[in-house]
Amino acid sequence: MTLLDIQNVFDTDSKCREILCRLRWPNGPECPRCKCPALELETEKQLFYCKDCDYQFTVTAGTIFNDSHLPLNTWFMAVLLLVEARKGFSANQMKRTLGVSYKTAWYLCHRIRAAMAQAEHVMLSGVVEMDETYIGGRTRGMGRGPHGKGKQIVVAIRERGGDVRFFRAEDAKSGTLAKYIADNISKDVECIVTDDFKAYPAAVAENGFTENHFTINHSWKEYVNGEIHTNTVENAFSLLKRGVIGTWHKISAKHLPAYLAEMEFRFNRRKRSDLFLDTLRHMVTAQTLTFEKLTA
Repeated sequence: MTLLDIQNVFDTDSKCREILCRLRWPNGPECPRCKCPALELETEKQLFYCKDCDYQFTVTAGTIFNDSHLPLNTWFMAVLLLVEARKGFSANQMKRTLGVSYKTAWYLCHRIRAAMAQAEHVMLSGVVEMDETYIGGRTRGMGRGPHGKGKQIVVAIRERGGDVRFFRAEDAKSGTLAKYIADNISKDVECIVTDDFKAYPAAVAENGFTENHFTINHSWKEYVNGEIHTNTVENAFSLLKRGVIGTWHKISAKHLPAYLAEMEFRFNRRKRSDLFLDTLRHMVTAQTLTFEKLTA
């Protein structure tokens, strides 16, 4: 899908609504309130009606698109720009590209990220790598070290040849890391590879993976030992940091999870030919995000 495709294929509001209907209700329209089958009314606004609860609604009701005054064609272009930008797409660039205000572009991007954050996750298996990094600029007087004041801890878990998970962690203690392992790594995992950070052995042992745990000693300047390395997960970190430095420039701690969700969603689907349509499907099935909630 390209911008020219959107201009040609989804050039009218009715065509945009038609694809959203197919993505939201593959088995036919249903009421968002009572989940009963609904009827399409013969109106220009493409309204639907539920006889069971006497409710009229549109395909965008109760979705990320809810209460938006932007044309759906503009929404579609914003989605394509965001999912095809390997290192992210800033709100300032979205503002210039679409010709909207910065506030509109910023809210637009965050609503798309909110839909991405609600995507389904499968447990990771096979060979899984785990690592942590620190996101944030240099604090005056604190040097360039990773443990500088004000930095945010990001934990990543990646299956070799598979998906990645990003998390903003409150700390890097063994108990915190153990929870991420339990929630994201399958019990039949082949092995878990980490660096020699002291919290990993206890975190892995808490989940019963001691015999499946292999360590690469970065403190000894060892980075590859046969199949034992964390280069795969560090590649994902590299892409994330390129996005922070080169695209977004500055990210608040409050909204960091949203940017991590965007990077994770796009990275895990980077080889899919239906990336654009899959993103739209998540947007018409995810819960709405109000501006008040976003800025609270």
